[in-house]
Amino acid sequence: MFYKFLVIGFVSLFTFLYSSEVKHLKHNIIFIGCDSVSEDNLQSAMGVEVKNKFEFWKDYKPKIKDKLLPSLNESLRGYYDSIGFYDANFTINTTPELVTVNIKENNPILIRDINISSDFNISNHNQIIFKKDDRFRAKDFISVKSNIIKELLKNGYCSYDLDSKAFVDLDKHIVDLRFIIKKGGVCKFGEISVRGLESIDKSIVVSRVMAREGNDFNTERIQESYNSLYDLDTFDIVSIKYNRKFYNVVPIDIEVREVRKKNYFMGGIGYDTNIGAMIKGEYIRKNFFGDAQKLKIIANYSSIEKVLDLTHFIPSFINIENYSIDYFNNIGYSDIDYEGFLEKKSYLKSYLSYRNEKTTLQAGFGFENIDISLKDDINEIILTRAIKEGNFFLAYPFLKFIYDRRDSKLNPKDGYYISTDIEYGIDYEDEASSYLKYLIEGRLINSFEELTLAMVGKIGILDELNNIVPESKKFFSGGAYSNRAYGYGRVGVIYSPTSYGIEGASTMANLSLEADYPIIGDLYGAVFTDNTILTVDSYDFSGDILTTAGLGVRYITPVGPIKIDVGMNVHDSSQYGIQFQIGQSF
Repeated sequence: MFYKFLVIGFVSLFTFLYSSEVKHLKHNIIFIGCDSVSEDNLQSAMGVEVKNKFEFWKDYKPKIKDKLLPSLNESLRGYYDSIGFYDANFTINTTPELVTVNIKENNPILIRDINISSDFNISNHNQIIFKKDDRFRAKDFISVKSNIIKELLKNGYCSYDLDSKAFVDLDKHIVDLRFIIKKGGVCKFGEISVRGLESIDKSIVVSRVMAREGNDFNTERIQESYNSLYDLDTFDIVSIKYNRKFYNVVPIDIEVREVRKKNYFMGGIGYDTNIGAMIKGEYIRKNFFGDAQKLKIIANYSSIEKVLDLTHFIPSFINIENYSIDYFNNIGYSDIDYEGFLEKKSYLKSYLSYRNEKTTLQAGFGFENIDISLKDDINEIILTRAIKEGNFFLAYPFLKFIYDRRDSKLNPKDGYYISTDIEYGIDYEDEASSYLKYLIEGRLINSFEELTLAMVGKIGILDELNNIVPESKKFFSGGAYSNRAYGYGRVGVIYSPTSYGIEGASTMANLSLEADYPIIGDLYGAVFTDNTILTVDSYDFSGDILTTAGLGVRYITPVGPIKIDVGMNVHDSSQYGIQFQIGQSF
């Protein structure tokens, strides 16, 4: 019985002490006199808990944990010193419920002089982020040094000498800044070593490295090498070190760990306003039969689209002086329900691909067996020309060229992109479809502070040379990458600014303009317009324009933005579409 009461006593005491501690775990806190500092920044620096910006309806007062109170004065001193207020004074009053911080900022330290002695031209860059009479901030001074070093390395100067000093006069509240820069000689990339390979040949890794031996040293080539190696999708870890240097020669030391989990499955069920319910599945076998080969199988099923696609990728199929040419085999089957006809297609494509830092070139040969059948209600629709039913067997060489000068492929802020696709149908027999089809695309992105402006233009021509080309080979519009007021591929030849047909076009032009701006954190808002021309005849750009305007939101993730767009025809508000997309469209 005694032990029972003893246990109860300890439990009661612990409960009392614990509840007492919880009760006084936090204090409300207010800051008074922080005139030159954003209250949000000050709260963040002091570890103050505030309500989430998305929870605007909540009545939540800023709170600070009691364990932070003993060091609050010291934390305030360090923060205000870092932003140039070395004479700031603080008075902290604490009651059982509230901490009141009275701040007297006094005079800040101002920049009197900036002296730069350099044989490396930094006038055209953005390394110097402050100017005379600005308030001195320690973090800005450190950032300037970091930016200068980054620019030196980017231009190949790995043997630089940088001397930077800040001479502070606390009595006069001034600081003089001095930067002495000697760039040294241009460095070269040295020999490449690779560790950690088990089933992959070294030449495959070396062929992916953009920091090639003998080329000028450049940190951008290091980052591109990272991206290229991870794109192989066969390494769990990639480490590229360039900290050794021998007489301006920088060896590249690469260490990798091959994937342990080689089988990758992904599946999902979703709903799209344009195509209804859909099921998607994907299987990837990484390092398939070794040497970084990859097998990828995609299966999609919905009421209007059924696809089964298999791709076999062989990297460095041809390797000449560490320049690799990859090989792709693609085979598949699709069953697609267009607005006025049905297409069933089996296909086989084989092609070679070469890629360097900015350029991709693909060349190959394709075969397609296409069956076109009209829908039962086709007679009720007015057509500009007849749609031919039947079977079409196409054989064609194709060529694709890409030149990509964007600063990022996942979420670009600046740069441009140009691509060209050319396909030539061979008249291998009298009834074979012979044609020339090409698509040219250009993207231009420019950012001003936090505002990003983008323009995407596309022009497509189908020139029928001999016999009729299957309808599905022609151009259709609609979807996240063309006109966002309409479902994917649902818009045929355009009759007027508000109407269109079911037949494909021989000429297509599309211009999209977009502006993105941050709202809160990684959440961005967007306004856009999409403008489309689709005409019956080849090289005819005189048709009516289908114009869409809309709004969207983007949530930025490490793999690119998650986008939702709502577009509406500017001449017919009843025609609108909702587009969901993962990844950037410019």
